[in-house]
Formats: sequence, C-alpha cells, structure tokens
Amino acid sequence: MKLYHQTYFDLADPNYTQEHRNSSPVLIIPGLFGSTANWRGFAKKLAERRRVIVIDQRNHGQSPHAKNNSYFDLVDDLLVLLEELKLDKVTLCGHSMGGKTAMVFALTHASKLDQLIVLDIAPVKYEHSHAPILEALKSLDLKGLGSRSAVDQALSTQITEKSTRLFIMLSLAGSAGNYEWRLNVDVLFDNLSLISGFPHSQLQGAVYPKGCLFVKGGDSDYVNERYHDNITERFPAAQIKTVEQAGHWLHIDQKEAVLEQVLTFLEKE
Repeated sequence: MKLYHQTYFDLADPNYTQEHRNSSPVLIIPGLFGSTANWRGFAKKLAERRRVIVIDQRNHGQSPHAKNNSYFDLVDDLLVLLEELKLDKVTLCGHSMGGKTAMVFALTHASKLDQLIVLDIAPVKYEHSHAPILEALKSLDLKGLGSRSAVDQALSTQITEKSTRLFIMLSLAGSAGNYEWRLNVDVLFDNLSLISGFPHSQLQGAVYPKGCLFVKGGDSDYVNERYHDNITERFPAAQIKTVEQAGHWLHIDQKEAVLEQVLTFLEKE
C-alpha cells in the first residue's frame, strides 16, 4: 500500500549542511487517530536539524483504507514507502500505535533501521480501550450536520473531554451536510484487540540490540515502571527518558522538551 506522506526538508536548500544530506531521514509514525495534521509543528521544528517525513498510517488521514490493520501490515506499508522513496535506511520515531509499528519494524527489519525512537508506548497489551471513541463515531449520523461546531456538539454527549474531541475532529473531512471521517472507523473498531496488543507470539526470540530511545510522559501511565522490563527484554540497550508535565500526547504537551530528548539522542548516536 502506498502511504500518504509529507516531507519537511529540501535537499536543494543551501541551509542544509552535508550532515543533513548524509543522515537518514526521521520518519514520524503517528498513533491511533493521529495523522500528518497532528505533527506539523513538531515536524517543522525537527526539520531545522534533520530531514523529516511524516506519514498517515493505513486507515488514517489521507492514506488508503484496507480491511487489515495488524502491525505486520503496517510494517509492510513502511517497506513499500522506503522502496518508493529509494531509502536504504531510515530513522523511525513512532508515537503510541505508531511506536508499536516502529518496534515491530525494528524487530523484523533491523538492517533497514538507522535509529529508533518510541514515544509513550511499550511492547505490551493494554487493558484500556478506545472502543468508546470509535463507538461514538460509528453512531454519529454526519448527514445533515451543517457545521464543524455541530459535529463537535453532537460528539460531546459521548466524548466529554474537549481536547480529545479537537484531536478527533482533525480527521473530519468534507463540508457542511457532506462530512466524513478520514478514519476507517469500522476496521479500526474491529482491529482494536490487535492495536492494543503486541504480536509477541509471532516475534519469539526477536531482539533489537542497538541503542534506542523510549520517551514517556510523566503524567501518562502508558510506560509506567512495571513495563520497563518488557521494554528491555526486547530492546536491551534502550534508554528510557521521562518528560515531566506531559501526558500521552507528550509531543503536544511539551513539544520543546520532547524535541530536546529526540535531538540529544539522534546527535549522540
């Protein structure tokens, strides 16, 4: 599958040094419900120091929809993109579901990976569920809603947190009376058990021995201490860093602090 992607560098730009030109691009993989739209500010800032590509994963944003959404499907999509862009190696920076995609890529195609960064996720099965959000989207009849504010108001009865609704609304496309979700809601709902899990049984014995970076939000429970052993079992050389006063969407809550952690890792490795 050919993924939609946005680039944040221009190799013809005289401001780019030879180091920029020689380094592998940082490919940002958004998480569940995320897209290129959520990463523009972060990507533009990171692109001042490194070449950057941001993708929409399948069933998200402007990438195609498909019936399958396993992590191996998502990794295969990355392989197609690398071939399309003629990239031998890439640095992956994945958030949440995108972080799991990046981890599975590292464990199965290490030779194509230069550096690995995982944001606020661990290689574990999570018990909490995003089913209520998808159920709210499934049950909402977009026909006849005459404005984005009307869609937001309709969602507010089931998704009470304003910041979550604003995040979801970035995936609303179309115009008044003809809105649609760029998310493949039905397929994501049907694949939630795969998304919340991690394919350990298909990765028996797989280890990524190279140095890598895991960054967690200090106010998030996605990478609490009981998951550190799960990380080092698969990624024994991992650095685990904390960004304080940041939740699960740490790149939004504390963009500069996350950028500092990412750049420090990229430039030392």
